[in-house]
Amino acid sequence: MTQFGATAVRVDGVSMLPGLRHGETLLIPKIEGWAHTLGAGTYARGDTVVFKPPRSATQEWTRTYRGVTLPWAYRPYLVKRVIGLPGDTVQVQAGTVLVNGRPLNEPRNTAYWSGACLDTTSPLANTPPVTVPAGTYFVMGDNRSPGGSLDSRVFGPVGTADIAGRALASMWPLTVPGVATAPCAQEHQDGPQQWNPRLLRSGG
Repeated sequence: MTQFGATAVRVDGVSMLPGLRHGETLLIPKIEGWAHTLGAGTYARGDTVVFKPPRSATQEWTRTYRGVTLPWAYRPYLVKRVIGLPGDTVQVQAGTVLVNGRPLNEPRNTAYWSGACLDTTSPLANTPPVTVPAGTYFVMGDNRSPGGSLDSRVFGPVGTADIAGRALASMWPLTVPGVATAPCAQEHQDGPQQWNPRLLRSGG
């Protein structure tokens, strides 16, 4: 079931704020991922995907699993958003994501990070144009604060075969604080509890 049907993954960290919070559990329909790997269908811009970073991304390999040191290194699964499709040209200028020369329409992220700590000056906020090769996708985290997400800006586009699938829904926890603010140093959550389980739509 978990190999070909559906599986669940837990969000670890805040690289997907405000779209996803630390500790959320996501539902991944694996059969869709297998179909895309075999050439049936594609991912869409804005999809939240779970994937392994490219093998060449040595900085993403780890020997630690849930606090236990392993005798071998492996590539942990990451959760990011599809920004660039095969053939697209992606660039970041002063924190603004450009796809084929046009600013990416992401009103939720723009409003959230413009009022917090939007990174406009670091190398990750100012990248050269990258044309996405066939069979790969350019992925980024929603977190646009300094050092908020290590993604395709660092390790390049991700191959379809390395993508486990699209995150279809957030299933857990049942409730979360209504407000999640994200200063550059640490995430804070407060406010009245709100219902959390939901389908994940493109862009949030």
